[in-house]
Amino acid sequence: MLKVGLIGCGVIFNLNIQGYLFSPDVEVVAVADTNIKNAGEKLDRWGLRTTKIYTDYKEMIDKEDLDIVDILTPHHLHAPMAEYAAKAGVHGISVQKPMAHTITDCERIIQVCKEEKVVLKSFENFRFYPPYLKAKELLDQGIIGTPLNFRINTIGTGGPRMPYSLLKSYLWRVQVDKCGGGPLVYDDGIHKFSLALWLMDEERVDKLYSWIDYFSATVDFPANIIWKYPSKGTNDPPRYGSMEFCQGPNIYYPSNFYACDEFIEISGTKGIMWLNQCTSGGNFVSKTPQYPPIVVFSDGEVKTYGEDLPRDWRYSFIGATQNFIKVMKDGGTPIYTGEQGRDLCIFAKMPYISSQQQREVSWEEITPENEQNKSCVVEEFFSKRKVLGKGIGYLRRVGKDLKKGIKQGLEHEKLKYEYDL
Repeated sequence: MLKVGLIGCGVIFNLNIQGYLFSPDVEVVAVADTNIKNAGEKLDRWGLRTTKIYTDYKEMIDKEDLDIVDILTPHHLHAPMAEYAAKAGVHGISVQKPMAHTITDCERIIQVCKEEKVVLKSFENFRFYPPYLKAKELLDQGIIGTPLNFRINTIGTGGPRMPYSLLKSYLWRVQVDKCGGGPLVYDDGIHKFSLALWLMDEERVDKLYSWIDYFSATVDFPANIIWKYPSKGTNDPPRYGSMEFCQGPNIYYPSNFYACDEFIEISGTKGIMWLNQCTSGGNFVSKTPQYPPIVVFSDGEVKTYGEDLPRDWRYSFIGATQNFIKVMKDGGTPIYTGEQGRDLCIFAKMPYISSQQQREVSWEEITPENEQNKSCVVEEFFSKRKVLGKGIGYLRRVGKDLKKGIKQGLEHEKLKYEYDL
């Protein structure tokens, strides 16, 4: 029986814990959080009343004989926590995405885990979302030929959602020295950059260009990002990708989890694939015939796939965690390795450098050395002054439109949250 300790009992704890609860091979013996009340409430929710609570993660690691430590804290804390756990003799460490707030810290985590012979996993759950696993299977079978273009749109929505404090969830994420970027393109974007590589069967991109407007002065949106994959041969057609982040704050769109959703289109040499929904999968949109999980046009026909698969986002967390448990129990390589986690951070840094310097950025530029000489450092974008100016004006407009919508019969997050995990 593998003994597990988790560091951090924030919002995401409710999702990460489920992979351990559904496994007969592990036991959650302890958690560490600076807020005892918060940790106790989380444990009580999941029937873990006898699990020990520590306010100091070092004390938990020192006193408990842990096989796995799962780090669920803000990104700037990942490296020191992973280093302490590795040097203390923990056999397996799972680090929540992004792996760190800098490439320098990513390399630090990778190096110490190699030195201490620790199995390191960079946690990223989208790869384990059941419809995406089916889509990858179909792509590998050549259902649309050679994929040539990847496009993903993430839209922030309104409507009932998982209860969480926007202030607590976003405040540290808009601070570059803690997050490494912003809450959308870097923190959430890691998931999407992962898909852009995995579904296209690539390990990296060649070059990238982006626009990030910070319109609300609070978060990094709207954003439009385009990139080119490396050329595989002189006779092969070029392959590209793009990503969009936009906001529809008054769209009534219930979600069991965060207030957003994703839509993907992949074009190939003999067909097109559309992937509908992920984070909010399972809501009323999922139940309409217009939005099956996978739609494919090829050979002159339109076919749908995956209607029998669970569209609840939690299964991606369960699958990602169980992958690591299996590796720790039977051996093998986790998804993702530390190096792959670092590469996702490189990918997610590129849009900021491009937007700041208004130029095309290449993959090779994002290095620890260039972080030190400040040629590829993400600049701070959030300040109270900006929020008091442009930000408040934007939020007032959102509020005004929301009141108008409610008068017209729009249901919104003013309603009592109607879903539960």
